Amino acid sequence: MTTLRSDDHDIELYRPPAFQPGEKVFSRKYIRNDGTVPGSDIGAIVVAKGEVGYVRDVGTFLNQFYVYAVEFVDRRAIVGMRRDELVSLDKETAT
Repeated sequence: MTTLRSDDHDIELYRPPAFQPGEKVFSRKYIRNDGTVPGSDIGAIVVAKGEVGYVRDVGTFLNQFYVYAVEFVDRRAIVGMRRDELVSLDKETAT
């Protein structure tokens, strides 16, 4: 099977989202605020590696990538994250 590419970057939107709303996930990485998380300084850690959250919504960015709105209940925050930053806790074979 041939994967369609644009500028040598994989276009995620050619396949279904890796995660669905309601899915329990954890963060593979520490995530810092890039300026899109209100109430937190730019550069501050907004999600710790291993922190558990739930996918609330699936959006897109630049008509190329999925962005998952993940709610981290303990932090009382919703953070936009990419596929490679998350692991499913609901699926047998995590993405």
